[in-house]
Amino acid sequence: MGDDQWVLLAYRLPRVPSTPRSIVWRKLKQLGVVQLGDGLVALPVDARTREAFEWIAEEIQDHDGEATVWIGEPVDAAGRRTMRERLSAAIVAEYVAVTEQAHAAGAADPADVRRAVSRLRRELQRIAARDYISPPERESARRAVDALAQAHATVGP
Repeated sequence: MGDDQWVLLAYRLPRVPSTPRSIVWRKLKQLGVVQLGDGLVALPVDARTREAFEWIAEEIQDHDGEATVWIGEPVDAAGRRTMRERLSAAIVAEYVAVTEQAHAAGAADPADVRRAVSRLRRELQRIAARDYISPPERESARRAVDALAQAHATVGP
């Protein structure tokens, strides 16, 4: 599959009960989808994202909804750029927040620094699980957390 191909999920769920809608939206958000419209989301295509959408589509159908999984690509450079920008915007903001938190935690006492390092490393793993583009901010955040851990290691227990 090409780099510009996307897996799309078009879906519709009944409004009542609302629980299935909430569950589906949480799962989609956890995957880091690009919202293209009401009931239309996309991710870069690979085996993992395609399978995830197929499972979610099945779940939607189990709750009396309609769902179709598609593979497609933008027809022009502007469309490709827009899709990538939408995909990376939220991820970049999260990496920047981790970097800022790592810098802010440097002034804390050693026990708080240890907790902050553990929490920030978990946060980096959570973000990386839905980071399909790997912006430069990813490495900056990792370096900031590593620097915080190193500074704490030289201070002692």
